[in-house]
Amino acid sequence: MNVQLKRGITDVCVLAVLKEEASYGYKIISDLENIMSLSESTLYPILKRLEAQKCLTTFSKDYNGRLRKYYEITDIGKSKIIEFIEEWKEIEKVGRFINSRGGI
Repeated sequence: MNVQLKRGITDVCVLAVLKEEASYGYKIISDLENIMSLSESTLYPILKRLEAQKCLTTFSKDYNGRLRKYYEITDIGKSKIIEFIEEWKEIEKVGRFINSRGGI
């Protein structure tokens, strides 16, 4: 799969997890494990990039005596999901066109 496409899909999957509720790194990885393999060393740069793009915000919360960093989707992040879905519809349309011509 094209690296840029895979990166975009991974970003949107992380945002989709956060659309349900604010979450923390390990939980995000757990929520995605059924659809993709994601390590902490992959996730945290994604979260940092999405935060820089203002797609999410962070806050800390006490958990068992230590602070846990939570990530929360913003309206910009929600818009990114919507944009991705619209773009994906176009990709599916191209795929159907290619298949209608006998595929490869």
